[in-house]
Amino acid sequence: MLDENRFWYKRGVAGFRLDAVDTLFEDPALKDNPIIPGTDNFGRPKMDEIYNKKLPEVHDVMRKLRSTANEYGAVLIGETWTSNVGELKEYYGAKNDELQLPMDLMMTGFRGLSADEYRKHIAAVNAAGNWPVYVISNHDIIRSYTRYADGEHNDDIAKLMAALYLTLRGTAVMYYGEEIGMENNTPKNREDVQDPIGKIGWPLEKGRDGERTPMQWNDKPNAGFSSVKPWLPVPPSYKTHNVDTEKKDPNSVLSFYRQLLALRHHEPALLEGSYIALNEDDPNVLTFVRQYKNDAILVALNMSAGQQKLLLDLSALGFNAPKLSMLLTDFHKALPSAANDLAMEPYSVFIAKITK
Repeated sequence: MLDENRFWYKRGVAGFRLDAVDTLFEDPALKDNPIIPGTDNFGRPKMDEIYNKKLPEVHDVMRKLRSTANEYGAVLIGETWTSNVGELKEYYGAKNDELQLPMDLMMTGFRGLSADEYRKHIAAVNAAGNWPVYVISNHDIIRSYTRYADGEHNDDIAKLMAALYLTLRGTAVMYYGEEIGMENNTPKNREDVQDPIGKIGWPLEKGRDGERTPMQWNDKPNAGFSSVKPWLPVPPSYKTHNVDTEKKDPNSVLSFYRQLLALRHHEPALLEGSYIALNEDDPNVLTFVRQYKNDAILVALNMSAGQQKLLLDLSALGFNAPKLSMLLTDFHKALPSAANDLAMEPYSVFIAKITK
């Protein structure tokens, strides 16, 4: 296996994404996992998977793969499903000798938009002392656009989630279609299911077809992805949520992503800055500062359906009379003049540079 890695590294491969790394080994005696109360989506008894997941040998292999990657300056990204930050930290290695970028997939399990829940999780990840890798959606999870949509502020929420994982300290992993607000197209009938998991588990487990539909390029048939019927059907929303249409709309999800990514690439504080939480008692607005040397950027995310007033005190950061220069927002109304008493619209984003 290591020589196969070297084969590709010698041909210019920059690294590997390692799939489901916690399942690499099973107990050599093939012991049965203990049964625990309840059943899964397939109707089978639930099990405590102590004999087929997260065995110590996994970390032995990760260290060998990392040593090989180091020979070529390559990077290893891991699909690491963990239930807490302690488990996630183990994949970096005790001597930082395993994965450089183990994915933090825990936020994909959050069932709502709670500023307090996100704040506590981000603080725990940063306190672990490694370089975070944030993920809000992937090919096995109902798309974030669908998970968090409320039927009224769907695009605003998509922009909010973008601002969350693209302004935090760390590496962001973006799943295709997030940047245009693609929604799930979960099959309505068992005969429409292609995913074997859905065929077996229907109706409790509908499979992963819904989050794997074709990229939506335009409003033509099949969203411009194919001139013939694709393996999976696109959702009706492709008529409005597609690359061609959104490129022309300055207020679209795609336009917001492009502006946000431009900021991320050009602002030193967003690239390398520390993460400093503000207003930690606010249950609705997640507020933090990214600071790097003399650069500081404020990020405020209203995670509620109501208007919220953001009161700012930046004196602890050395800004007794700060000036805020707006970098990006998705407010629908004109920006208020009082920067230290900011009225934030429902599910809105405010990003500004802080100067004295």
